[in-house]
Amino acid sequence: MTNHKVLSRDEWTEARKALLAKEKEFTRQRDALSQARRELPWVKVEPAYEFDGPDGRETLADLFDGRSQLIVYHFMYGPEWESGCKACSFMADHFDPAVVHLNHRDVTMVAASRAPLDVLETFKQRMGWRFKWVSTLGDDFNRDFHVSFSQAELDGGEVYYNYKSQQFPVTEAPGASVFTKDANGDVFHTYSVYGRGLDMFLTAYHYLDMVPKGRDEDGLSFSMEWLRLRDEYKD
Repeated sequence: MTNHKVLSRDEWTEARKALLAKEKEFTRQRDALSQARRELPWVKVEPAYEFDGPDGRETLADLFDGRSQLIVYHFMYGPEWESGCKACSFMADHFDPAVVHLNHRDVTMVAASRAPLDVLETFKQRMGWRFKWVSTLGDDFNRDFHVSFSQAELDGGEVYYNYKSQQFPVTEAPGASVFTKDANGDVFHTYSVYGRGLDMFLTAYHYLDMVPKGRDEDGLSFSMEWLRLRDEYKD
């Protein structure tokens, strides 16, 4: 950073205006991409799927909570894990402030994991979260949406994740799936996103993208090596 170019205010303004033109073009492209996402065809969800939640056993249709749109975040937390995934926890730190606003736009948002409900509730209390979190333990939901794998699949070398066969290091993977429910109560799958596509959930990363050092991850062994659970930073 010490060798970064330094200009006069007028020169800087011209450089900023050139970047602004690129930002405006990106905004238009993002709007077009969002429109294309909304125009994707839907798939009717035939299985009822059942979850353990704070209100007892609930079906996928129940999770809508009176609204017509549902976002399910596939939180990486396996049945035998000691704690939730730190990257998913980073994302979950952003959920609570958004939920009330989503609710007033006809959207319900929940997290879902294979860990037992009591384990999820304990970790949720530790992290200070308020969003709804349900357990998919004993249900095929996670496998059907390609975010949970058996050890035998991992040992076989490849699993199906993010719409392709690939190697994956653990039995749980991150993702988000979107559903809608019509007036007849039928549920439809409209969209799922995985991997880097989940960046849209990470407001903190968007803040970092604005500062001079950016995400500052190039020298790390993997992108989120620096990350800790919110109560595990040394300071």
